[in-house]
Amino acid sequence: MKIVVVGGAGKMGCIAVQTLASDRRVDEVLIADISEQNAQIVMKTLQSPKVRYHHLQIEQKEALVACLKGADVCLNASVYYFNLPIMDACLEAGVSYTDLGGLFHTTRKQLTYHDRFAEKGLSAVLGLGSAPGIPNVQARYAAERLDTIEYIRIYDGIKPPPPDDLRFTYAVPTILDEMTLQPMVFREGEFVSEAPLSGFEDYAFTPPLGILPVHYSLHSEVATLPISFREKGVRECFFKINYWGMSKEAVEKIRVLDEFGFNRSEPLSLGDGVSVVPRQVLIAMMTKFVPSIEEYLAAPKSAPPNWVKEIVTEVKGMKDGKEVRYRLGTLTVKGALPTGVVPAIAAIWLGQKRIPPGVYPPEAVLEPVEFLKELEVYDIVTQVSVTQFIE
Repeated sequence: MKIVVVGGAGKMGCIAVQTLASDRRVDEVLIADISEQNAQIVMKTLQSPKVRYHHLQIEQKEALVACLKGADVCLNASVYYFNLPIMDACLEAGVSYTDLGGLFHTTRKQLTYHDRFAEKGLSAVLGLGSAPGIPNVQARYAAERLDTIEYIRIYDGIKPPPPDDLRFTYAVPTILDEMTLQPMVFREGEFVSEAPLSGFEDYAFTPPLGILPVHYSLHSEVATLPISFREKGVRECFFKINYWGMSKEAVEKIRVLDEFGFNRSEPLSLGDGVSVVPRQVLIAMMTKFVPSIEEYLAAPKSAPPNWVKEIVTEVKGMKDGKEVRYRLGTLTVKGALPTGVVPAIAAIWLGQKRIPPGVYPPEAVLEPVEFLKELEVYDIVTQVSVTQFIE
């Protein structure tokens, strides 16, 4: 099985490469990335004969198609802006596909590719990072055990860093979008938008996280779960997170810059024929505060761990005329691991032809117990609690 990881020298992609290289079901892993320097660091760290590097600039379609040809699966670990063109390239190259998410709106566009993938006998599973991905599978676990569903509520809790920590732990453009674009929620059977950083509540995560403030964020789970389980009567679905894993102080600094226009994509004239795009400057400056790739590769082996994450999905509904609530919590203390491991496992399932032809959200094609059990090998553990209410 050969898997191409587009963006495999990036912060999340390198964990996917690490996971794939260690799996006996995978024969070859190709890092397709513009950064040869980072790719060399990944290969030197892993010391795996399975891993090779191919210099790639995603915008060059012919080169992208050529890179993908002969592979079984493309794991897209690049910024979600490239999801659609990479899917186009997969169709041309005859390769199945998975990615880390499309931030709601792009995911909905990707789903329209279903017939095109099915006609070519190719499969795609969308939105498989830690979240989206794990919550979709958690929701299916509960949905299969309920006759009807009232709500699906997703909570993503991350151990808060110190107030003076200004680091950004994943793609800077995606962080900016999550902070500034309007979150979508499903309420009373309709998709509605909310203000960024709204809907605050205190949520009790599993220790050592404890109680954290969480708020709405634009996310792909909300785009698909109400549709996948509409026959069960879902009335509400939302995704909440605690400051995207950053300190409140760091988030407030970025929002001030956004208010002053530094996140705008329109060129700004500086006079004398000179212009800049403020957002490009902001991203370039913020990228300097992203941890090194060595830190990500070392995270699974770090001890004692200083990074904790729990993804929780609560599903309430009816079973045999009784009100029941499921709470599924997936906990890890292994750094950025889930965001790389989850798509890697999905890519392997795609390579094994376990997913039917077409384009699907995770909840439609991933068997929950088996998938979550595979994550336990990487110390990503899921616990389930069931609450029945007094009649």
